Amino acid sequence: MITGPSGAGKGTLERELLRLLPGQLELAVSATTRPRRPGEEHGREYWFISAQEFARRVDADEFLEWVEYVSGHRYGTLRAEIDRIRTAGRAPMLDLEIEGALTVRDEVPGSVTVFVDAPLHELERRLRERATESTGEIHERVDLARRQKEHAGEFDYVVLNDDLGRAASELAGIVRRELTTATISRP
Repeated sequence: MITGPSGAGKGTLERELLRLLPGQLELAVSATTRPRRPGEEHGREYWFISAQEFARRVDADEFLEWVEYVSGHRYGTLRAEIDRIRTAGRAPMLDLEIEGALTVRDEVPGSVTVFVDAPLHELERRLRERATESTGEIHERVDLARRQKEHAGEFDYVVLNDDLGRAASELAGIVRRELTTATISRP
């Protein structure tokens, strides 16, 4: 599981990780109740499902973890998505917010958690470059990032993403070690 504050570069590192370790990992696609945006594809960015379907699946315990945001939209990881990836012979990689990652860590023995961090000034610069939030929203995200950084010690690894090449190499090394250990320790 990969987590960290907004703007830390989780998505960029995940893409690098998939490139560096071809065929070994697959990013689990989350389910959401939010509307599909232009260019998004069902099953690629998210599994887009109705609020009623999401609630039915929550009641049926089909989610490994889920969260509802202030917007009222829900996001979660379906257990079936993890099973699909494992059946294909790959390790599931989850991109989760901090609370979700801690929930999965507690529920799934042997799961590995990585907190991706970046200096606050760098987080703010990256958020501004995205140009997807207002100045007020950027300040809120930076304040949230400051609070999220306090949880870094609760994760198995912390990767500082202040240099993409170094951070990607470090993350790939962690995953290689963990995949080797998981393979050796299987009965």
